Formats: sequence, C-alpha cells, structure tokens
Amino acid sequence: MPELILGPAGQPDTELTIEAGDGSGTVRRSVLPGGVRVLTEAMPGQRSAAIGAWVGVGSRDESDGHHGSTHFLEHLLFKGTPSRSAMEIASAFDAVGGEVNAATGKEHTCYYARVLDADLPMSTDVIIDMVTSSLLDADEFESERGVILEEIAMNEDDPTDVVHERFAGAVFGEHPLGRPIGGTPTTIQSVPRAAVLDHYRRTYNPAELVVTAAGGVDHDTLCDQVLEAVEAGGWSLEQGAHPAGRRHPGDVTAVPTEGTALTVSRPTEQANVVLGGLGLVAGDERRFAMSVLNAILGGSMSSRLFQEVREKRGLAYSVYSFASGYADAGLFGLYAGCAPGKVDAVVEILADQLERLAAELVDGAELQRGIGQVCGGLVLGLEDSGSRMSRLGRAELTLGEFTTVEENLAKIQAVTADDVRALAAELTSLPRHLVIVGPYQDDVATRLLPVLA
Repeated sequence: MPELILGPAGQPDTELTIEAGDGSGTVRRSVLPGGVRVLTEAMPGQRSAAIGAWVGVGSRDESDGHHGSTHFLEHLLFKGTPSRSAMEIASAFDAVGGEVNAATGKEHTCYYARVLDADLPMSTDVIIDMVTSSLLDADEFESERGVILEEIAMNEDDPTDVVHERFAGAVFGEHPLGRPIGGTPTTIQSVPRAAVLDHYRRTYNPAELVVTAAGGVDHDTLCDQVLEAVEAGGWSLEQGAHPAGRRHPGDVTAVPTEGTALTVSRPTEQANVVLGGLGLVAGDERRFAMSVLNAILGGSMSSRLFQEVREKRGLAYSVYSFASGYADAGLFGLYAGCAPGKVDAVVEILADQLERLAAELVDGAELQRGIGQVCGGLVLGLEDSGSRMSRLGRAELTLGEFTTVEENLAKIQAVTADDVRALAAELTSLPRHLVIVGPYQDDVATRLLPVLA
C-alpha cells in the first residue's frame, strides 16, 4: 500500500486521501487558505474524538532574550481571550467531561483535547480561539511567571528529571536542542512580557498552524469549523498561501566532539545515571532498527539491561534505554537508578551491554522477541484517538509522510540481526557522555568516563 506523502511546504495541496486498510478508516489532509493544514483520521464506531492544534515552533526556535518563551506561551494561552476568560475556557471542557491540555517540545507546541464526538465543534472553537487570540494579559503574565518558576523548581527536585535534562545539555552542548524546554529560573525571571508577546506574534500564524483530529470526526465539517474559527480570531487567510516549511536534516553544529562527564550533587538516596550520546534523526529509516535495539537492550523485563542489572545482580529497581529524534539530530542513552556506592558497577554494566550488542549478533529468538514487543506496543498504543491524533501531527510536522500501521509493522518485522549490530556499533563509536546525579562530593562522573573509552 502506498504511503501518503505529505506535500512539500511550498506546495499548497488542496487535498490528499488514503484508505488506511488497517481498521482505522480514512486519513485526509487539506490545506486551507492562509496555509493552515488540517489532517483527520476517521475511526468508525468511535464516540470520542481527539483534536490538536499544533504550531511548528519549539524551544529550539527561541532567540536570545526569549528563552523559555515557548513554554511560557503554552501556559498563557489558557489565561483568556477577548471572548473567553480563563475560567470559561476551563469550564467549557469540564462541562462535557472532556480533557484539555498542552505540551511544549523542542520543535513544536500542541494544544489538545479529547471529548465526545458531539463536542468536537466546541473544542475546535475554544482551542483555535486560544491559539489565535490570546490576550497575554500583563497581570496574568506575572502570576504565571511564578507558576512556571514553581514548575521548574519541582523538576529540579526530581533527580530523574535532572539527569535527563543535564544529559541532553551534555550531548547537544551549545546547540539550541541542548537548552531546557521550560527555560531556567534566570531566563524566566528576566524575560519581559514584550519578548513573549513578540515571540507569539512572530511565530503563531496560519502557515505554522496544523490541526489534527482522530476518532468520530468528519473531515469536511472540521475544515469548515477550523476556517471559521481562524477567521474569527482575526488571522489573515490569503488564498493559495503556502504552509511553513518543514525542518530538514543538516549538519548539527556546536555539539561536543568529545565525551563529557558531569556530576550533579543532590542529597538523594539514589544515584541517577545516564550514559549515552548522539542518536538518529527523526526521519532516519533506521529508526525501526533503533526501536528493536531498544527493546532488546532496555525496553522490557526480558531486556538485557533489566536482566543483568536488576534480576541477576539486584543493583537497581529502574533501568532502561531510550532514544529521541529531532529534525537534524537525536540522542540515545541508558538510564539506571542505584545505590550511590554501586554506581561504578552499574556504569560498567551499562557500557558493557551496549558494546556486546555491537560485537555479537543477537540470536533469532531474542530478535523476534524484540520485534514482537515493538509491534505489540505500536498497535496497542494506537488504540485510542489521542494517540492517532498525535501520530498525524508527527507525520505532518516531522516526517513529511503518513504510513499505515500495516506499513510500520512490515518495516519493524524486516529488521535483521545485522541491522541491530550495525546500529549498536555506530552508537558505541560516537563520543560518550556520562551524567550522574547523587549525594557525591567528588566528581565521580569524570573519574568513571575514561574507563568507558
């Protein structure tokens, strides 16, 4: 079955349609005046619907003086428009038993809701009103500044959050992907309302807006509702306008070319450890091999890390591997939480298990178990409308193509033992970064990193 290739940003496609053929119905994509994109996946028999308004702008797009602005906007857009107060926005969804929230990433921001299909028009109207017409009231701005500072403080109190945040900073260095999504206490305390307002007006526009919906949804009806809501928000909708361009892979500059080590002292009962480095870009075809590698190495109770670190040696409760991909870079890491006195042994095992995966072919049974885990997780993860709505957003903003569940399953099942070993070998050849958060007075990470070279 052919993939739905989502037209280049410079091509204002009027409509593309694909029959998914996997029980999920029809996926449709339309480009509205102004370059607004709408993608839907109709799911027959669903009484609920999920909708997301995506803006292709994330924390990496902030200029100096604006750091933290993207996440700040996520909060502020719930604080009122000329036609709705913050209470009225919240009440609209509570009154129908719906869920509404938002998420800021390094490359996009999404405002989303899940409601009964009959309440989708209300959700569309409210969310588009928020995106197009936020007041960014000065008093609300100062109040929310305090809320965000508390959120950052909460994250800083969680050693798991800290180790992952510092790891991304170590891998990407001065590159914008290395910055915390929510900013830092310093940047949030100092950013003026005018800077956030400028960021809002400069980046939130029709060409950047992508609306996705899945479940009990009619594509043509939703397009009409989106168009009406965007026009009501006062955005200029030029006929034939092009959507904003997608990000393209390129050379990642300003990332460390040598391994780094960082110890963060915290009065914790455990040491939290992440070892890893650069990974794959989001659109790399080897992402299917990466998912199988992750399953084998650290993605389940039968994975090598879980069995070696937890089951055989009792060194940790939580241990896993992970990967994240962006348009022009990615990261890959191994995590464990262990007693501070066991950190040397745990770090050695983490490195050894990755190196073994690079040196030896996995046997057929282990490979099939990993493939089965990924396939099952994919299908189960798409059982609800929210997951399918998010998949449409990722296809449009990141990948530039939509593939059905059947096509993805085929690509996962085609992964070979050679693919896994080759990818593991590439990962082990890249500079290694080690971050440890725990109750240490000495720089234990710097002491351990040379041992792993």
